[in-house]
Amino acid sequence: MEATRLRVLLVEDDARLGPLIEQVLSETYEVTRVTDGEAALAVGLGERFDAMVVDRRLPGIDGVTLVGKLRDGRVVAPIIMLTALGALRDRVEGLDAGANDYLVKPFEFDELLARLRALTRTFSGEGRELPVGEWRFYPESRSIYSPYEGRIQLTERESDLLRLLAESPLRTFSRAHILEAVFEADEQPGTVDTYVHYLRRKTDPEIIATVRGEGYRLGQL
Repeated sequence: MEATRLRVLLVEDDARLGPLIEQVLSETYEVTRVTDGEAALAVGLGERFDAMVVDRRLPGIDGVTLVGKLRDGRVVAPIIMLTALGALRDRVEGLDAGANDYLVKPFEFDELLARLRALTRTFSGEGRELPVGEWRFYPESRSIYSPYEGRIQLTERESDLLRLLAESPLRTFSRAHILEAVFEADEQPGTVDTYVHYLRRKTDPEIIATVRGEGYRLGQL
């Protein structure tokens, strides 16, 4: 069976270069190409991609603004920015907005492919993965994948609580510690129990273990 190809969003409005890049990338990836920033924002927020290649100068909204809006929307896929601007300030703006790498035009297609390979080796489309038994947890996008039912979206508090436990899976956390680390100062200790209940109900009852008289730790799924 043929392996599923990684999905790449290409945002390039150049009528000659855009189709060429799309053709080259399509030999390896499943490519979606759009030609303006507004359309790219809608597609980027609405669909899941494993990587993005974004031109800096775009109609609608420019590439730097586009990348910033995608990151604000919790899109964590790696992004390469293409730019005809070689000045250090322009490159820094792109990286500060959330791009992972940049490539100055003109460039060799082999270099673009090499950089995409490097980025997709170290990223999933959901960001850094934290293991939770057989489940796959991605705190950056607040999502967890069940081995049975697929993707489950968590709230910010649910994700922060699970992240605290998953980053120290052998440690037992008291309610007071969890309250301080995850919740607002005016929350009550019972809030911790409530969110533990929410997580168990949304995922698996064994995902968080209760240690009687001490608090909670990551469960043994």
